[in-house]
Amino acid sequence: MLDPKGKAWRAPTKKEMPRIVVLTALESELDAASAVGDVKVVYAGVGKINAAIATTTEILAEKPSLLVNYGTCGKITKELRGLVEVSHVLQRDMMAMPLAPRGTTPFGHAEPILASGHGSAVCGTGDSFVTSVDSWLISNNVDVVDMELFAIAHVCRRFDVAWRAFKYVTDGADESASEQWTSNCAKGSDLFWRRLKSILDEYS
Repeated sequence: MLDPKGKAWRAPTKKEMPRIVVLTALESELDAASAVGDVKVVYAGVGKINAAIATTTEILAEKPSLLVNYGTCGKITKELRGLVEVSHVLQRDMMAMPLAPRGTTPFGHAEPILASGHGSAVCGTGDSFVTSVDSWLISNNVDVVDMELFAIAHVCRRFDVAWRAFKYVTDGADESASEQWTSNCAKGSDLFWRRLKSILDEYS
């Protein structure tokens, strides 16, 4: 069993206005026209490869002090609703057994669980759309599932850039997940911008 612990990143001090890049997968999930503050919005595309490329590109080009991921998610913890902030993320589809336990990359030193230093939800990232029960997710205390965050957090770790992640719960990660996601994917945009504004207000 993986233990959701990890080293939290140093956030900018209260007197520092962070240079923020907001990275999300799709335009249908986040309305850039409603952006608050002096932030750059980047649409990366779906999945870990697209997310890793976009994160690396933006870190090298923009040199942000904080990278914020917003996206939609399916819930494993049934009580969750609305917008949640992710505290830890792991890789649910790294399956190299018996070379390494599920969720762990073999023959390397990458941490299997990465911490944001904020929030309380545990996210499991993988290049699959979850539509059925997965007991591994439950036994490893995963609250929500997505398709990008671990790659984003991993790149941020490599470049020593702080990250935070907010996920809007669109579906129950079950047999009706695709229909639920289609109906709900745009509903978290305003909630996220209000939350980001409150974060920016902390530096004013």
